[in-house]
Amino acid sequence: MHDKGITTAAVCVYPARVCDAVKALKAAGCTIPVASVATGFPAGQTHLKTRLEEVRLAVEDGATEIDVVINRTLVLTGQWEALYDEIRQFRKACGKAHLKTILATGELGSLTNVYKASMIAMMAGSDFIKTSTGKETVNATFPVAIVMLRAIRDFFWKTGKKIGFKPAGGIRSAKDSLAWLSLIKEELGDEWLKPELFRIGASALLSDIERQIYHHVTGRYAAYHDLPMC
Repeated sequence: MHDKGITTAAVCVYPARVCDAVKALKAAGCTIPVASVATGFPAGQTHLKTRLEEVRLAVEDGATEIDVVINRTLVLTGQWEALYDEIRQFRKACGKAHLKTILATGELGSLTNVYKASMIAMMAGSDFIKTSTGKETVNATFPVAIVMLRAIRDFFWKTGKKIGFKPAGGIRSAKDSLAWLSLIKEELGDEWLKPELFRIGASALLSDIERQIYHHVTGRYAAYHDLPMC
């Protein structure tokens, strides 16, 4: 399967490990981009100045994608302009790097808040909106996904700009991922079924995909401990 071009869309690390990841991938002759979480991941409760500096440092170290997490307090207290202003500053700090905005939907209180936060993140310049950090009690769910996808569709109809979507947390098997692929196809269409507009953030899923590829090649399943990622 080495010639099939099957890779992850990016390798995501903490800001302090960006340099290590860039060096390791370069040494391996690999062109997979490095993404970095930032802005006080996962809680987003550090000072704004610190969060912005974290973004800038990650970009300087070689990250080409930045996953920021919003301050949930601004959503829960209805400070929508302040939320917009913060994400605009994250956008500026990213420079040319792609900005993925994590909404932490399991902590936003209502689907109405999820929709509003989605729209504000897109208006402020996000390239992707992402459901969760993977650290919340409730992560990627279909009801939340439908709200976010319809916000993306509304935004596209109004502006002509396509924004990506990334569910994260709790997606553990290749069969689970098929349901998400079907949802994207039904809500946004085939043009969103590519890494530039759809990602799945789930480390456990990678292990199962590895097992499925092994089965495809050999006709049998490997034990988890037989495979490198597992």
